[in-house]
Amino acid sequence: MTTIIGIPLKNRHDDSLKLQEILTKYGCSIKTRLGLHDMGDYKCLNYGVVLIEVVNNINEIYDELSKYWKIQIMKF
Repeated sequence: MTTIIGIPLKNRHDDSLKLQEILTKYGCSIKTRLGLHDMGDYKCLNYGVVLIEVVNNINEIYDELSKYWKIQIMKF
């Protein structure tokens, strides 16, 4: 089973340190990580989404991330 978690960041500058701390803590459980943000008028905007593919500790990661963000999870 593959599990993808989407983490919406409304303020990438403020959220990035906490997110990085959590992703580092569970680094061995994360197979893929992809960060997406919009480029408005050729400048980097301060919101985006991070997608992670989780291979184990799914519930722990979900619980920790959901303390800070309204995350979405997809299993297939």
